[in-house]
Amino acid sequence: MNLAFVLADRMLAASAMLPLEMWQAAASTAQGRHRVRPPLHIETIAAHAGATVATQAGIALTPNATLSSTTNFDVIYLPALWRNPRPVLTRSAALHSWLRAQLAAGALVSAVGTGCCFLAEAGLLDGKAATTHWHYFDRFARDYPAVQLKRQYFITQANAIFCAASVNAMADVTVHLIERFYGRAIAHHVERNFSHEIRRPFDNYRFLDGEDLQHADELIVEIQLAMQRRLQEQLRISELAREFGVSPRSLDRRFRAAIGVSPLTYLQQQRIKMAKELLESTNLSVGEIAYRVGYFDHGHFTRLFERALTVGPRAYRQTVRAKLFALQPR
Repeated sequence: MNLAFVLADRMLAASAMLPLEMWQAAASTAQGRHRVRPPLHIETIAAHAGATVATQAGIALTPNATLSSTTNFDVIYLPALWRNPRPVLTRSAALHSWLRAQLAAGALVSAVGTGCCFLAEAGLLDGKAATTHWHYFDRFARDYPAVQLKRQYFITQANAIFCAASVNAMADVTVHLIERFYGRAIAHHVERNFSHEIRRPFDNYRFLDGEDLQHADELIVEIQLAMQRRLQEQLRISELAREFGVSPRSLDRRFRAAIGVSPLTYLQQQRIKMAKELLESTNLSVGEIAYRVGYFDHGHFTRLFERALTVGPRAYRQTVRAKLFALQPR
């Protein structure tokens, strides 16, 4: 089994070293439990020419392979870059074609923070969902308008491409990938040893590209995507129907046939979903969150939230901050 960790100047060393050590722990655990698994082969590869890579920590890393290597990798990690990534990105053209070839050969690629820009620069995120570090959201949106930036998600998955907003989120992606290759028991063992606190299950808070869009009505898919992009707007279903050239009655019927709920219910579900993420990950007030998800009436938002989750937004935030998440059965 072949893993590649791409190294680049001004990278955060932890964005490569943490997942690398997690994989090594998984391989060691599998061997200790006498699990028959392919041997783990790890290579570090420089994103650009040079004998060593200078990290933000001031520690020089020496790659043991080059982009000219003919190895096909199972999993590839792209590192986070400190502050403005543009100087590094402009010197990484050779990496783009290498990533395209690796993806075409079946690799899974995981990027963290501004390292997601490597994928965007290569055109591999065009038309796909992605995330990045919150500090770089606006610049990322300007530089890569063809990418569907999911600001409210820490993790996105678009087929074989995983984007993580932070190193902590990258650790969760790594647990997920370890489970795919080594099974739940070993992934859970690694998770417990590297993350002592209770963590939310990966599937509960990543955005999976197209997850709720798996049906045959293309018009409804377009309207779903429009709703997701415009959650902050005061959308009226009748106006949305007119915008897409159907009657409100036809829109309601086709929505129910495609995904089992009305357009209004779907819109409310998406808004509550985004509100949950903001309550979990920001210190915005409940009123500010209500506004950001399209509700100008604070009380109305609170009532809808309570109806959906049986607790109000403040109580939900307190529960989340106390880390009282239920673990999935392993």
